[in-house]
Amino acid sequence: MAASFDRIRKTAESRCGGAAALKDRLKERLTPPKSPVALRKVADDRYLSLLSLRVFRAGLKHSLVDAKWPAFEEAFLGFDPRRLRAMSDEALEALMADKRLIRHWGKIKATRDNAAALCALIEECGSFGAYLADWPANDVVGLWHDLSKRFKQLGGNSAPVFLRMAGKDTFVLTDNVVRALNHWGAFDGLPKGKKAQVKVQEAFVDWAEEARSPLCEISMILAHSVD
Repeated sequence: MAASFDRIRKTAESRCGGAAALKDRLKERLTPPKSPVALRKVADDRYLSLLSLRVFRAGLKHSLVDAKWPAFEEAFLGFDPRRLRAMSDEALEALMADKRLIRHWGKIKATRDNAAALCALIEECGSFGAYLADWPANDVVGLWHDLSKRFKQLGGNSAPVFLRMAGKDTFVLTDNVVRALNHWGAFDGLPKGKKAQVKVQEAFVDWAEEARSPLCEISMILAHSVD
């Protein structure tokens, strides 16, 4: 049986130098998740830009990618989903010669594929924001897997990291979080695959209800509760 979250929080506070210090770390590193209403208000092109930013950040120093992002916005037509979906192969190939960009062909090609996938979601749900807003909060693992099926280059932790960037509440299975899950009796080993991740999700949902805190905060407190 998993430990109570009160015990986990007190351990994290002790390791961080007190309750105030832990609170400061959470405030510094976490942006509060958005409400369903706020998620719906974000334009589809901004979601596609964020998703693409996550794809290009993977495996690279984030500050390097972020510094180049204004050029990406220009090269990828402001991430307008319909315009980007219509880019020709020749136009995509020409981007490989643009020294302002990160010239990774797989990721460049995935950007157009992802624009098409986002357009399909718009047709299905009305907007990408509606898709996120309407997804049940207690099935975020299902959302990870749905995103990874629909979009290219969103495997591993990329889907949950993108969701956190977008403001949809989620936990992220970082090395420290997995270590904490093992330590506090919520899971044994590495939660690979949807079935194992759903089991982990059950612990997160229980802790979130106990603590009356969002999943992202539970996740980060867990990470601070172990070496």
